[in-house]
Amino acid sequence: MSSSGGTKAVVAALGANLAIAVSKFVAFAFSGSSSMLAEGVHSLADSGNQVLLLVGGRKARRQADESHPFGYGRERYVYGFLVSIVLFTIGGVFALYEGVEKVRHPHAIDHWYWPVGVLLFAIVAEGFSFRTAIAEARPLKGRQSWGRFIRTAKAPELPVVLLEDFGALIGLVLALGGVGLAVLTGDGVWDGVGTLCIGTLLVVIAFVLAVETKSLLLGEGAGAEAVARIRAAMLAGHDVEQIIHMRTLHLGPEELLVAAKIAVRPDADARAIAATINAAEERVRAEEPMARVIYLEPDLYDEAEAAAGPDPAATPGGR
Repeated sequence: MSSSGGTKAVVAALGANLAIAVSKFVAFAFSGSSSMLAEGVHSLADSGNQVLLLVGGRKARRQADESHPFGYGRERYVYGFLVSIVLFTIGGVFALYEGVEKVRHPHAIDHWYWPVGVLLFAIVAEGFSFRTAIAEARPLKGRQSWGRFIRTAKAPELPVVLLEDFGALIGLVLALGGVGLAVLTGDGVWDGVGTLCIGTLLVVIAFVLAVETKSLLLGEGAGAEAVARIRAAMLAGHDVEQIIHMRTLHLGPEELLVAAKIAVRPDADARAIAATINAAEERVRAEEPMARVIYLEPDLYDEAEAAAGPDPAATPGGR
């Protein structure tokens, strides 16, 4: 996994979640709070998710072979999608089940100081993990809003960690509220209500992750800025008369396939056409390093075809 994939953020989140999971299960054992049990399972699921992201990043580094000639870069998207499934089934559905059971069969919370102390500790630890993820993502985010960054990022690790940590912090506040109300009122139903809120939150986050990683799995083109750079680089040498149409596809977060039909001069011979293609490829790679696989097809420029309007598929991809 490259530095842009947020390895530091993933490792920080893994360490924080493991420590938090242990403390939550200990608090559940002493207090019997369903919110603590749901939060413990949530942290355990998050820890498994970080392991999945690290495994996906490792597998994606495998070299291309005969069965996968474009490499394994998109394995990171597969593991990102698995994260959403784990978060939904283990985290969200389990919390909803526990919440329903606690509302139906409420009981008072014993040794309330255990869950409160652990939740406060967890908020600090998750805050550290969230801050690390934000620091890792900020250079890549640029001037985009955080919501747009999560929707357009091609590397799945940072959006996953950001959403998980953000959801974990909200979940901790919900759990603290549920436990606090249960202690203050002496009614264990509030603990169950807090657990239901946590489950609903996790299901929503899992759905957002599934939608975003599904789009990456299907195959996304380069963003608008990258497409503009590639087009400008192709046309910069004055040997390419026009770009008739162009397609881009992310083979992985840091690897881009570019395929284009370019118009060359009618009087150019085979040697000149080959030199034109090679020069255009060099310019594109220099301007957009992610464009590692480039296929250019020479053709004669048809003014009638150009007058018909731009090729819809040549517009930049992205969510």
